[in-house]
Amino acid sequence: MSEVKLTQLSHGGGCGCKIAPALLQQILGEAKEKLPFANLLVGTETSDDAAVYRLNDSQAVIATTDFFMPIVDDPFDFGRIAATNALSDVYAMGGTPIMALAIVGMPINKLPVEGIRAILQGGESVCEAAGIPLAGGHSIDSTEPIYGLVAIGIVHPDRLKKNSGARAGDRLILGKGLGVGVLAAALKKGALSADGYAQLIATTTKLNTVGSALSALNGVHALTDVTGFGLLGHLLEMCRGAGLGAEVKFGQVPILSEALPLVQQGYGPGAIDRNLASYGYEVDCAPQLETWQRRLLADAQTSGGLLAAVLPEAADEVLDCFRNAGFEQAAVIGEMRQGVPRVAVS
Repeated sequence: MSEVKLTQLSHGGGCGCKIAPALLQQILGEAKEKLPFANLLVGTETSDDAAVYRLNDSQAVIATTDFFMPIVDDPFDFGRIAATNALSDVYAMGGTPIMALAIVGMPINKLPVEGIRAILQGGESVCEAAGIPLAGGHSIDSTEPIYGLVAIGIVHPDRLKKNSGARAGDRLILGKGLGVGVLAAALKKGALSADGYAQLIATTTKLNTVGSALSALNGVHALTDVTGFGLLGHLLEMCRGAGLGAEVKFGQVPILSEALPLVQQGYGPGAIDRNLASYGYEVDCAPQLETWQRRLLADAQTSGGLLAAVLPEAADEVLDCFRNAGFEQAAVIGEMRQGVPRVAVS
């Protein structure tokens, strides 16, 4: 495996592989009316993180899938990152994972068996850490390496946290620092230090288990996770779902320390430009905001942090919840406000 670089076998990596928001909307078309399934609590209406179906008065099943091409060259780390990212969508609904299935597409003529097995073992290790079985899956021979999970979880219907539940005046809290896409882009260009790689792995393999605890807090109105569309893209989804605007204070946004000098030097994935081209017209940036700051807010995060909209008086409790779960960079970054679904950055 020392001679095989996973990131050189694919044209993209991590959540930066996502189809750009604007193009995705063209492909999917306008949102259709909700289908007549009374127990389907969450479908495609607000671009939420997972589908949710009520089984009874106390249980709803969460179903989601996420997969992508390599963001790092180490196969075990790739498997860990992909699995952590997939399970995040369950936590982002306020749920608890109960089972996963593997999605595997590998160029079997380019990757040795031990490398493919290491990818799967990485995913297995994350499922073990989450306390769930990796109970099966599906595999194909593909031209580029692809790995991810189908993740199944449960949540009490009353504790379900949608991305559309935010209210005017809610504080916005982000659980992880931004900059994953920047670090990954530097890695691919051979410009990432050992410390930078260690930080990349540490943040992308940290499970967002805090979402399960946040579901029990009445002061948490909305949850989502920040992934391929960047902070601005996923916050705009929250705004559209709630019919509200939002304000972000850049100076309060947590940033991965190793990514900061790199983004200032111009490093970043192509997904940044695709993201800004898709939704930049819905973002109002203060004149003093520099180009690198705007780009960082659109950086494609892989296995990024949870974004919560919470009552102002619940902000301290929510921050304590994040920090007790090991999310030391969690911070209030702005607030929801009355107005059209736009984001203002100051």
